[in-house]
Amino acid sequence: MAPIERITLFKIPNEADRDRVLEQYKVLVKTATKDGKPYIVAAAAGASFPDPRNKGFNLSVKTTFASMEDMKYYDSECEAHKALKAVAAPVKEDVLTSFYESVL
Repeated sequence: MAPIERITLFKIPNEADRDRVLEQYKVLVKTATKDGKPYIVAAAAGASFPDPRNKGFNLSVKTTFASMEDMKYYDSECEAHKALKAVAAPVKEDVLTSFYESVL
């Protein structure tokens, strides 16, 4: 089975709030564990370049998981992800998440 690639896009109006969310992603990458071990295969995050095609989503994140099970753990049980959501939830205007298994 191929890894699960997850794309998350945020609309966060305030630049300082975007910076705080990005800082929390840095913490998440260092602290997210499952069964005492890191389980996020790869992560990348940054401010989106201004472009009409992004429809106002201004923070982009890509995370890679070894399995759907790991991604489900991330969504429901991961303490580091819960901490991230606590920072992002009050400042986000909108969020869009999509995930897939690459055919390439």
